Amino acid sequence: MDIIQIPTHLIDEDKEQPRYQFDEEALQELMSSIEELGLLSPIKVRTTDDGRYKIIYGNRRYKACKTLGLPTIPCIVSNVTEEMEIYLEQIAENLTRQGFSPIEEAEAFNKLLTDPKFSSSIKYLSSKLGKPETYIKNKLDLLKFSNAVRALIVYGTEIRKDKLTEDQLMPLKDLPMEYRDSLALIMAVDEMSVPDVKRIARLFKDKEISDGTKGKLLFKTGPQLLETWSTFEHNKKERAKSAEPKEEVVADTDKPEHKESRENISNTSSGTGISPANGKATRDETELSNVRSESMASNEKFEEQAPENFVESTLNLLLATLPAPSHLPLNDLPNLEGVEREQFVQDIDTLIRDLENHLAEWRTVKDMMLVRK
Repeated sequence: MDIIQIPTHLIDEDKEQPRYQFDEEALQELMSSIEELGLLSPIKVRTTDDGRYKIIYGNRRYKACKTLGLPTIPCIVSNVTEEMEIYLEQIAENLTRQGFSPIEEAEAFNKLLTDPKFSSSIKYLSSKLGKPETYIKNKLDLLKFSNAVRALIVYGTEIRKDKLTEDQLMPLKDLPMEYRDSLALIMAVDEMSVPDVKRIARLFKDKEISDGTKGKLLFKTGPQLLETWSTFEHNKKERAKSAEPKEEVVADTDKPEHKESRENISNTSSGTGISPANGKATRDETELSNVRSESMASNEKFEEQAPENFVESTLNLLLATLPAPSHLPLNDLPNLEGVEREQFVQDIDTLIRDLENHLAEWRTVKDMMLVRK
């Protein structure tokens, strides 16, 4: 395979080649290496009809040499003219190079599958590139994300702020579009690890949580979503425990004292304000209420394990589950009439009363903490 020196001004980049992302820092390091040692690996080109040369692979090396002002570049001249073979060779070469991003791979595979001049298949690509079909399919899944997310995808596994790795995105790829992109951007901003992304993805895949509640969760940060996942999983375990049959209780249900206890419980429940007569609650409100109720139900366990941390645990739970304040557009009030309107106002009164009670209680806690010596 002959290597010849070709004048730099006769060489053109291939604008259709699969790799287009070039790290500036890595390019500077390459230029320093070329200045000191010369270009150790030639680029590969093909001839064009106008007597010039077009790069098959080696665009980064070409950029470095051109920036350094080198008059000639060592090249290997290929005789291949078939477009499919050239593009496959470009992909194969870049797969061996550091910095070929997953999204560049995905777009290259997709081009071979959908471009009429190629019209290839995953099975054919797998055999030609020596990659499993699952590898190619996983890369293609990245194209489910929006352009805003794709622009953040980088090579490697290092978690960096405002960047995304393939491993971070894989747990999110099968989520509905209305959650997938928003969550991906949150994961990038908050530098969430892959295990944490998987936990948050499970939260949004859970069918017990309504779409409305999931939509509200998108206003949380990554750490807040992780805390919500932890609380939700804890409550699920508590529900499972409470659902377990208790033989000693079942065996004694006919005793008078148990009948009296059941009557007391029934009487207490009738005054809780959750009967049908109080109007219907939306599914989202019911779920949020359940989270609070289940969390309070688990307080006995917290008190037994570490009673001195009960207040702190309750505070952390509220901070994790209470949504951040946001401006409510008053020109977007629901159009309700009659009973529905009255119920809506009653629900607001209930919310205000509960919040005021919370506020008064936590002001007391704060004052006691300030005066404690």
